[in-house]
Amino acid sequence: MFRIILLLSIGTVALGNNLPTIQDFVAGVKAAEDGLLPEEPSLESLIIGGQTASPGQFPYIASLRSSGNAHFCGGILANNRWIVSAAHCTIGRSLANTISVLGAISRTTGGTRFNSARIVNHPSYVSSTLAFDVSVVQTSTSVGFTNTIQPIALGSAFVGGGVTAVVSGWGITAHPGGSLAANLQFVNVQTITNAQCRSNLGASGNNVFDHKICNAGMVGRGPCSADSGGPLAAGNTAIGIVSWGIGCANGFADVYDRVSSHRSWIIGHF
Repeated sequence: MFRIILLLSIGTVALGNNLPTIQDFVAGVKAAEDGLLPEEPSLESLIIGGQTASPGQFPYIASLRSSGNAHFCGGILANNRWIVSAAHCTIGRSLANTISVLGAISRTTGGTRFNSARIVNHPSYVSSTLAFDVSVVQTSTSVGFTNTIQPIALGSAFVGGGVTAVVSGWGITAHPGGSLAANLQFVNVQTITNAQCRSNLGASGNNVFDHKICNAGMVGRGPCSADSGGPLAAGNTAIGIVSWGIGCANGFADVYDRVSSHRSWIIGHF
């Protein structure tokens, strides 16, 4: 799932050498859309340490795709007209080239497609740091709810460390040399405090702003490229929007925008 595949050892990262930059994570969105990531996973390469979702298990997740049906990011269904995503996914995109697919398990088939009527990126978004990395996409028609398409509540309470959550998406499935997932994947994670996150990420911790939330990194389990904008959920509540991280499943914290910090801005568009 959500980040550029780079073979980094724990020792190399600890020394601060050859780290991927935030711009590498942004570039991963375009790489997915342009087909520069492999399309078909091997039998061994499901989401790193994760599982394949069942129909209706995550009815709130959206696949953001190009007009050519190329998945490039995830999204979170908030109500019958609005999808929440990451600004680095939607900045500069045209309405015609931004399609939301809901109710799908497959990355390429099934689900219901919705054209876009409006895209709003957070006015304080900073591409160099991924600060305020949140956006909203309005569908051109109302979304009908089914057993596989349902909105999720947007968290209003501050979430600290030690909370069990789940992240889902169609992103890269192995490290290194993985490919986009053919079917929706998910992995369970646990949140950590922002202080723990900053410490864990070293110099990159400077970009863990108060409006971010992190999960503890796990070696061999976690998100990777093309999951940006997707949901981090605790129970029936969305608490995070996939934003960035260092490498894939190598023990370093994953960083999300904190839904509770952006909730007022998000619902102000509904």
